[in-house]
Amino acid sequence: MTNSAVIIGSGNVAEAFARALPACGIEVRQIFARNAGRGEAVAALAGCGWTDDPAHLAAADIYITAVSDSSIGSVLDPLTIPATAVVVHTAGAQPVEAIPAHFARRGVLYPLQTFTAGRKVDFGAIPFFIEASDPATLAAIREVASRLSCHVFDSTSESRAEVHLAGVFACNFVNALYGIGQEMMARAGAPFEGLVPLIVETARKAADSGDPAAVQTGPARRHDTTTMQRHIALLDGNGRLKNIYELMSQEIWEKTSRRN
Repeated sequence: MTNSAVIIGSGNVAEAFARALPACGIEVRQIFARNAGRGEAVAALAGCGWTDDPAHLAAADIYITAVSDSSIGSVLDPLTIPATAVVVHTAGAQPVEAIPAHFARRGVLYPLQTFTAGRKVDFGAIPFFIEASDPATLAAIREVASRLSCHVFDSTSESRAEVHLAGVFACNFVNALYGIGQEMMARAGAPFEGLVPLIVETARKAADSGDPAAVQTGPARRHDTTTMQRHIALLDGNGRLKNIYELMSQEIWEKTSRRN
């Protein structure tokens, strides 16, 4: 059973794990981070110390690496970690091989969620996608993931990359569209709050249906070309947004028309 962890990193994901691990009975023994201010802050949340010195790395059952994708290998490579310990990263788009091969027990503990500093999330509802270098290590990672969440899925590096891409479309791109909507509301002299009920109901309806395309609405769904041309005319001064509007409208029309 996994009783202790070291968190490597001090960003948003590291902060989220620092909050969640103690709540499920896993002691966070240390935060290893290069940023002193953030390292101290995240360590305080977990009730442990922090260090940026590899020579003072604490011993633990699992080392959870929550750093930028491109830094996984370079951050882990110089560390001396007990041979019996599990070393995981939390990146959706990176293979298990991103962890240097000299760590015998390698794996992935990927939470499909968006994290923001200072904002708490319900870990019990987060899907975790896990992978490991061998069956025993996978079992150890599954044990940790199952204490954090009720939704744990075995994955491969290839399938997890697809999941990560889905998350980019469903989260990052959608949030960028919220920002565009905010700008358009401001030009109309209206507050962003005016969009919030629409945003919330759209997300709730998609989640409740389990099939977002089935509950699609709007002019593209209806093939209301008169309204769409009016919208395009409003975007004539911004070619990029015009392209986004036309591409998204075409995607909606093609996807929903196949259901008619």
